Amino acid sequence: MVDNPGQQLDSVFAAMSDPTRRAMLSRLALGPISIGELAAPFEMSLAAASKHVKVLERAGLLVRSVRGRTHLCALDAAPMHAGMEWLRHYERFWGDRLDTA
Repeated sequence: MVDNPGQQLDSVFAAMSDPTRRAMLSRLALGPISIGELAAPFEMSLAAASKHVKVLERAGLLVRSVRGRTHLCALDAAPMHAGMEWLRHYERFWGDRLDTA
């Protein structure tokens, strides 16, 4: 996880910019899952899935726990709140422009 709030926001948006990672986040919203199960729908190797998991982990969006030899991944949506607040700040400008169109 990133210490600087600005860097945290950058990490969250960067992590969510990839469609595979967004799909992984959607799956994680249903509950914890192993990296292998997380990779399965994408027909990717465990190494490739692990790279995506690490990006999500660095952004603070994913928490990994180890049970025996299995790495379980769980969603942590808390870092998304900063992104939502940032978007809400600009939403009024978008609303004003759309209302005048």
